[in-house]
Amino acid sequence: MQCDRRKEKIMVRGAGELASGIILRVFREGYSVIALEQANPCCVRRYVCFGEAVYTGEIEIEGVKGKLAHNMDEAKKLQDTGKVPVLVDPEAEFLKCSIPDILIDGRMLKKNIDVSKDMADLVIGLGPGFYPGDNCHLAIETNRGPNLGKVLFIESPQEDTAIPAPVNGFTTERVLRSPVDGAISCKYVIGDLIRKNDIVAVIGGTPVRNEIEGVLRGICRDGLKVEKDQKIGDIDPRGKKEFCYKVSDKAQAMADGVIKALGQYSKSKVYL
Repeated sequence: MQCDRRKEKIMVRGAGELASGIILRVFREGYSVIALEQANPCCVRRYVCFGEAVYTGEIEIEGVKGKLAHNMDEAKKLQDTGKVPVLVDPEAEFLKCSIPDILIDGRMLKKNIDVSKDMADLVIGLGPGFYPGDNCHLAIETNRGPNLGKVLFIESPQEDTAIPAPVNGFTTERVLRSPVDGAISCKYVIGDLIRKNDIVAVIGGTPVRNEIEGVLRGICRDGLKVEKDQKIGDIDPRGKKEFCYKVSDKAQAMADGVIKALGQYSKSKVYL
């Protein structure tokens, strides 16, 4: 017998692009969801990241509003008003006082540091570093390909390829990375059309140039401190500004996998 989903509480660690796609989907499916973020999240596709609420106080993604909450009582009140609460809680301290039915780790750390399957009745890990039966109950494949979004009951997700998916034939060229450590000074805003060799940002006095023409689909917040080789921007060669405001197909596929996993879960911990 299926659970009444409206009674199940979900916490999602991380509110970046991929995690936000999942947050959006579980919210629309009727689950009670709270996002846990860092104090200074580094979001690239900021218009589709609930983590941006840490800076702006509120953000709307595809019609769903996320709002910064300062404590659990405030978070619960926001849920009553139909919003997604975002709590600054990098160490998941709120798990000690408000244990969720379901915990989804969407931080995409590539390796697991501080997750155990004792944190909730059902713990779902996204991507490499999660081992079903060990530090989580289920994992979701995050590498593009035929298994993207697959629910993994035994095997672990594949290692990260570090190669962006091709868009109009471009892969690594579409990603902007920091050449040095330092604070980013942005010269363009998300949605701008930029040409090849434009200076998109300056970090520590070093310019960051664009290799291809396209729409700036994402870039780190101005003034944020970044590290050498860190991803700081995303160029979409399709040239359509509206894509800046849409959750990616990858995030949607991963969200499909999460919904499938939740559909097989019951409060008696039986997979249906």
